Amino acid sequence: MRTTLTLDEDIALKLKAESRRSGRTFRDIVNETLRRGLANRRVTATRQAFKVTARDLGNLRPGLSLDNVAELIEQVEGSLHR
Repeated sequence: MRTTLTLDEDIALKLKAESRRSGRTFRDIVNETLRRGLANRRVTATRQAFKVTARDLGNLRPGLSLDNVAELIEQVEGSLHR
């Protein structure tokens, strides 16, 4: 199939460089790159969503609060934690 495709300059340069490096035609490089990209999208789309399970971490020591995490870290690890 013949079609007109407008490529960003940086992409066109990378494809041309790969064509020269591999000794294959520009057309072959573009088709292979598109096939890989499309196949990669299918694999990504079939992955299951990552789930986070909340767990009870128990009671904090007296005087500590989860309302200000930066302050909590400084109290627990000291001022040199950064």
